Amino acid sequence: MADLQNGGSPAMLKPFFDEESTVTYCVGMLMDAGLVFLSDTRTNAGVDQINTFRKMSVFEQPGERILVLLSAGNLAITQAVVSLLHERQAKEGESLLNAPNMFEAVRHVGDCLREVHRRDAASLRAFGIDFNASFLLGGQITGEAPRLFNLYAAGNFVEASIDTPYFQVGESKYGKPILDRIFTWGSPLQEAAQCALISMDSTLKSNLSVGMPLDLMCYPRDSFSGERCLRIGSDDPYFKSLHEAWGARIKQAFAGLPGLNWEQCASL
Repeated sequence: MADLQNGGSPAMLKPFFDEESTVTYCVGMLMDAGLVFLSDTRTNAGVDQINTFRKMSVFEQPGERILVLLSAGNLAITQAVVSLLHERQAKEGESLLNAPNMFEAVRHVGDCLREVHRRDAASLRAFGIDFNASFLLGGQITGEAPRLFNLYAAGNFVEASIDTPYFQVGESKYGKPILDRIFTWGSPLQEAAQCALISMDSTLKSNLSVGMPLDLMCYPRDSFSGERCLRIGSDDPYFKSLHEAWGARIKQAFAGLPGLNWEQCASL
């Protein structure tokens, strides 16, 4: 194997040192009724190295606050950020558990992300590895409404709104159409969760780099509790029935579409 001491270049070493990547799909949904979070658990560092890691982290003080963090990107980077968040929490300094509001909470996550970047980005770049990490942070702190943010690799972020009530990270394109057609700010919590699961099912169907089990959390507004949290495996009876029903209904809808009239099209 080539090495730097014997003249190997960082580009030559990249296949050997490339880090496990969370080629993933995560979605966070904000509505008047609360929040829904859904993530897969598959990671990979090649076609023959497939693993499962939890991409949902929950920071909770029952009755006072709950914050949910979803991660995508380079696994070493995202795990370093989550570990740093827990480390700062254990030291009883600035943390997600004492941030005065959600804006300060997401700024804290951005600061931790930038700290990991300062420490690791140059070393990763030397081996041709991009600093690739993104997060969704959502939740509610006493005194304000539920909020949802999308954080980028630079530590900057944007916030969801009535007009843009959901964010995706990872492999987003397959699951986006159902969200755009069905989900709105006024959706009931259960309907939003169902929509998220169908969005995930569409992604699982089209991309093998996204895989089960899934982590789902439904947060009712002002509940300040994370008790509605599920791990959904490939043998889950509800998800299997949802998958089968959705596939059958799509085929039925397609079969009921108007036929293509070649003569009419040619005259246009």
